[in-house]
Amino acid sequence: MPIPVENFYLDPNFQGTLQARIQQMIAQGILIGRFRTGERLPSTRALAKHLKVSRLTVTLAYTELLASDYLSSRDRSGYFVSETAPEAAGFTAPQERTDTIDWTRAIGQRFTGGNWPEKPQNWSSFRYPFIYGQTDPNLFDHANWRLCALTALGAKDFNALTSDYYDQDDPMLVEFIARQSLPRRGIFAKPEQILVTLGAQNALWLATQVLLTQRRTAVIENPCYPALRDILEQSRCHVNAVNVDKNGLDPDAISPDASVIFTTPSHQCPTTTTMPVKRRELLLKRAAELDALIVEDDYEFEMTSASAATPALKSLDQDGRVIYVGSFSKSLFPGLRLGYLVGAEPFIREARALRASILRHPPGHIQRTAAYFLSLGHYDALIKRTARQFHQRRETMQNAINEFGLTIAGAPPKGGSSFWMQAPTHVNALELAKILESKGVLIEPGHPFFSSDTVPNHYYRLAFSSIADNKIHDGIKIISQTIREIGPKP
Repeated sequence: MPIPVENFYLDPNFQGTLQARIQQMIAQGILIGRFRTGERLPSTRALAKHLKVSRLTVTLAYTELLASDYLSSRDRSGYFVSETAPEAAGFTAPQERTDTIDWTRAIGQRFTGGNWPEKPQNWSSFRYPFIYGQTDPNLFDHANWRLCALTALGAKDFNALTSDYYDQDDPMLVEFIARQSLPRRGIFAKPEQILVTLGAQNALWLATQVLLTQRRTAVIENPCYPALRDILEQSRCHVNAVNVDKNGLDPDAISPDASVIFTTPSHQCPTTTTMPVKRRELLLKRAAELDALIVEDDYEFEMTSASAATPALKSLDQDGRVIYVGSFSKSLFPGLRLGYLVGAEPFIREARALRASILRHPPGHIQRTAAYFLSLGHYDALIKRTARQFHQRRETMQNAINEFGLTIAGAPPKGGSSFWMQAPTHVNALELAKILESKGVLIEPGHPFFSSDTVPNHYYRLAFSSIADNKIHDGIKIISQTIREIGPKP
């Protein structure tokens, strides 16, 4: 007798095609011992009827399991659990126990407590998600990314998929960065001056570890990217936060003891200010006077609304003191976690050695897939389409902000994917965010971006990368109404 069909059910939490879900259901049943060696499975017709799927889907799932040796087939008898099917480890569940370790003493360094903006994992279920850094699935080129991933899985790219590069990177991806990505920013670099990283944040960490010690001073912008501040605090170097103005970081405010200056000149994080060329030249001059290095985080430069992006700070550098951080995670999708460092060979050599000691290199398949997506022109087409949509959403949001009387902190952004906003001083943005969340609106309170002792609580960020254009107007209306409802405290 076959295994009763009632023993088969599809896990609603498993992500994938129907065929993949059926394969997972049966393989898991074999591994945990629910289906035993030699037992006969229901016929494809019976299982398809029970699961309410097509018979072909079940047949294809059985065929894949047959190829993986989970199942075997017998002429005119059907499918059986294979005699040589993989077995689950025969461990018994341990009895519940209580740790005797005093972890408050055992932990040598603490990394919790970082002041990061909170972003709900279910952000896409909200009606008005003004959340930064997420991808709109309607804009992403799923089909071509899938084709590139399948190409990278082919026999021709077997070495790229399976090899241990040790401390090296996919030469195809590095070549694209050197010949196409960097020249668009006026930067020319050799492969020896490029290191692929697990996103821009990993690049900033590597730069911090290589360049800073407890006796050196890092200069950061205020407000700034919260993760950078956490990275620097973990390195135990001295940190000097410099307030930004309408033109970004002020070179004259940089302290004489500065060793490394971190800046986001293309789109200051989070104010979106673009640093003019004249100030970039002054910043380079100031760094030269102090014999300091500059780490340039050049995120979102592709999303400018101007006819041409402002030249990268590194493209103006004549001394080799600028270290450039680029990222594909912002322009493709955040889960990609793929960025790169560009700098002088001695610096890249040390960063490469450090990376190799902790993770060797980013996964080869991800690097090769990205390389195909970039080199085949899909990336440029995606950027053009995204920039056009972002330009429309930026205008829609600015018009709604003006209509409902909200306040942009500084000048309206010329690019990027967000607005830096300022509520009346009696409004606490954290409390505002909680009220709005109950109304289906997500915003980002601004206090995590500040480094000063007295943190202003009335700033917040509104992003339009993950909200449809036709929802922006109504979402801004709700924000405006809610702010008006919050009166000054007596």
